[in-house]
Amino acid sequence: MTRHIVPRYKLMLFYDLATPDAEAYFQFVMSEMVPALHEMGLYLFGAFQTIPGYTDGEHHLRQVEYVAEELDTIQEVLRSERWCELEAKLQEYVTNYRRKIVRFRQGFQL
Repeated sequence: MTRHIVPRYKLMLFYDLATPDAEAYFQFVMSEMVPALHEMGLYLFGAFQTIPGYTDGEHHLRQVEYVAEELDTIQEVLRSERWCELEAKLQEYVTNYRRKIVRFRQGFQL
């Protein structure tokens, strides 16, 4: 069943893909990370690759965004053991990882 939400907050993840096995990274994100976060109340909103001016030719900066209606939802996810597991596994595939929470607005945000 599709749930419609009114996004008010965005969890933004930034990183460079560090593994030559992009397929393993993609499989992890799509089959494990996205569904787990969805179950916890975060919804994939967007994913961007190779932001102009931020790459060195070898690595591609990725920006992945999840949205929620309530800030508490994001904070609960970030405190959860499951998030710690997902974040640790993600970091096996990436470098230069960082995250931030912002108020949602339409369009591209940094």
